[in-house]
Amino acid sequence: MIDVTHYSQTFGKRTVLSDVQFSIGQGEIVGLIGPSGSGKTTLIKSLIGLQQPTTGTIMVLGTKQPSLAQAENIGYMAQSDALYEDLTARGNLRYFGKLYGLKKARLRARIETVLEFVDLKKDADRPIHQFSGGMKRRLSLAIALIHEPSLLLLDEPTVGIDPALKKTFWHEFEQLRQSGVTVLVTTHVMDEAERCDRLLLIQHGRLIEAGTPDDLIKRFGSIDEAFIQKERV
Repeated sequence: MIDVTHYSQTFGKRTVLSDVQFSIGQGEIVGLIGPSGSGKTTLIKSLIGLQQPTTGTIMVLGTKQPSLAQAENIGYMAQSDALYEDLTARGNLRYFGKLYGLKKARLRARIETVLEFVDLKKDADRPIHQFSGGMKRRLSLAIALIHEPSLLLLDEPTVGIDPALKKTFWHEFEQLRQSGVTVLVTTHVMDEAERCDRLLLIQHGRLIEAGTPDDLIKRFGSIDEAFIQKERV
């Protein structure tokens, strides 16, 4: 699903990511773990195809990035909600669904399916400016899923939401994984990291470790300690 080889990203004289390499297969939840400013969002943007790698190669679903060829197979949820505040939840879903080429019966069916999936059916006809922050995050997830992507890229999807909603989100991610969807999620929260099938640890723009949560905990004592020990090296 994803194959990154010797990827580096620089902006002017500043190197944000350096010689990153990893692969992700189908039906995995993989956590990209690291502190703020470590390069997680830059990597996600390159995977989506929003920027040209400075060096190296990024392959997503068999297509070299940047490219729009796989856009209909990729769902993306950004850190910040990009919603039309004057539209209803259903109106936002209809708009974004049409952008992905959904039409008529399929569009109507997908809207109802994702509204139910994120538990927003009863609020579907309310304008977004009346929504709480948590409701907006749920709608952003619904939009990322509207076109039934096989790859879901989530950039800190639970930031700013309460623990109960966070638990709901992770239950939904697990449901998606069971249906064959591949999920790459960025976070700096360790309890979320432990819910992933595999982890990619990134620090100072470099991939410093990779493995299952259990493996990393056995080797370092905790996922946090992995960062600390690698910092000392």
